[in-house]
Amino acid sequence: MTAATLTIDLEAISDNWHALDALSGDSTATGAVIKANAYGLGVARVAEALRDAGVTSFFVAEAREGLVLRRSVGDDAEIFVFSGHMAGDANLLERANLIPLLNTPAQIARHFQSLPKHPFGIQLDTGMNRLGMEAAEFAALRDDILAAGPALVMSHLACADDPNHPQNAAQLAAFREMTDGIDVRRSLAATGGILLGKEYHFDLTRPGIGLYGGLPFTEARPVVRLSLPVIQTREVRKGETVGYSATWTAERDSIIATLAGGYADGLIRALSGRALLWDDDTPCNLVGRVSMDLLTVDVTDLDDIPETLDILCDMQTVDDLAEMAGTIGYEILTGLGARYKRVYKG
Repeated sequence: MTAATLTIDLEAISDNWHALDALSGDSTATGAVIKANAYGLGVARVAEALRDAGVTSFFVAEAREGLVLRRSVGDDAEIFVFSGHMAGDANLLERANLIPLLNTPAQIARHFQSLPKHPFGIQLDTGMNRLGMEAAEFAALRDDILAAGPALVMSHLACADDPNHPQNAAQLAAFREMTDGIDVRRSLAATGGILLGKEYHFDLTRPGIGLYGGLPFTEARPVVRLSLPVIQTREVRKGETVGYSATWTAERDSIIATLAGGYADGLIRALSGRALLWDDDTPCNLVGRVSMDLLTVDVTDLDDIPETLDILCDMQTVDDLAEMAGTIGYEILTGLGARYKRVYKG
């Protein structure tokens, strides 16, 4: 069988949520960010596991994701949409009972006109300069917004993965200045914000990457294992090269395994010559260029050639792999390709 196997530990995801929920504190509810197909892991199964763990508030990037999620979590869960109420979304928001987080005065006008009695939230910009209303915009519409009864007022921290960054405190102060005294649930903290401490927690936290085993939640249980099948092995003589552009030259007589997996599967080209593949706890070097469908790995020092080698496992997390490629764990996770056979456990 050529397809690589991506094993997803649903119990680990649930345990990670419970741990982040405990850190959020007894007076704060804990939601879950499940956008981008649950960070590439499969929204239906992940959502069901989180629902069973106790999650009642979910966050997605855009309305179509919310429709898919609604089928997995049932009618009672809250589903918030970060992109707000975009043109043409009204029918979908109403049909799937989604809560748009309105980002601009134009979105507020659109929502109040097309769905005047439909739930909504407000997203505020406290210094990230990405999504949300700035202080002056919110102040101008504050009375009308509060009279309509928003379900949530939120903002997003830009530097929460660096607890010593001064922007964290600046954004907290800005959020408090804009929202203190309102009788509405508030949310500021994603995974990194939860770890900053209780002053960032407010009424609802919304962990994302920490659920899936990624930094900055160092205590997270690993969630994924990616096992790539060995298609072929060959003997390569000292001085011979391997792969496109002949970037790797054997310094000894070597055994090279060719594995099913490549940049079409999210194993990005920047991993070339840097990543490791694992046979249990034994590392093997990725040699030559990552190509579209194949990797080449030096297995000379293995006693036996295994049927598969792991590129994601307990020995090498998504963040380890990301560091090798000069990127972040989010990119590795969300880029995991559609060709993998996904196996769920737990």
